[in-house]
Amino acid sequence: MVLNKIRQAKKKRNLITYSNPDSIISEQFRTIRTNIKFLTDNRNSHNFLLTSPNKQEGTSTTVANLAVSMAFLRDKILLIDANLRSPYQHTIFKTANEIGLNNIIAGQTTFNQAVFKTGIGNLDVLTSGSSKMNPSEVISDDKMIELLKEVRGTYDIVLVDSPSVLQSTETRVLAHHCDGVVLIVNKGKTDLQKAAEAKSILDLAHANIVGAILNDKR
Repeated sequence: MVLNKIRQAKKKRNLITYSNPDSIISEQFRTIRTNIKFLTDNRNSHNFLLTSPNKQEGTSTTVANLAVSMAFLRDKILLIDANLRSPYQHTIFKTANEIGLNNIIAGQTTFNQAVFKTGIGNLDVLTSGSSKMNPSEVISDDKMIELLKEVRGTYDIVLVDSPSVLQSTETRVLAHHCDGVVLIVNKGKTDLQKAAEAKSILDLAHANIVGAILNDKR
């Protein structure tokens, strides 16, 4: 199922769903939001992983705008930047990245100390944080699984921004432990064979692929 097609704003770091909620792009995100809400109704689905076959296909910007759109419904939303190789959510939301997911897994801080309150509805962001650990080791750590279980009871929806499927083994681990996976495909950029390969890898990880977003990033 294709959740929707979106046209991304040209400027990076532009939260169009916040700065221009009446735009066509914002309306497209509302459609995606509604489709995901249908998926969660009467189901035990709270954690959603957003990923793409390859790098630079607009995943981080897409998940940030989707999180903002969901927060406007007064739902309590958590966005986790699990793209430890190329973190970007701290840039989008213009916040520090000294502590975050990495530091929680390393036992250096707690979730409550690391989470960032955006002030946009009930949207919280957990940035990647800083660490010298290998990203695969961080994501595979039992503390990561425990964290995902912990936040299920606190937030209505948890959105996880992850690295590309074909280039990062940790995405497969995350996908297995999330309730649903949304694959972001870039129009005119994503090779169909690569998209099919990404789906096959997610299937091998026993991931629940709930849909795809066709992203027209320009």
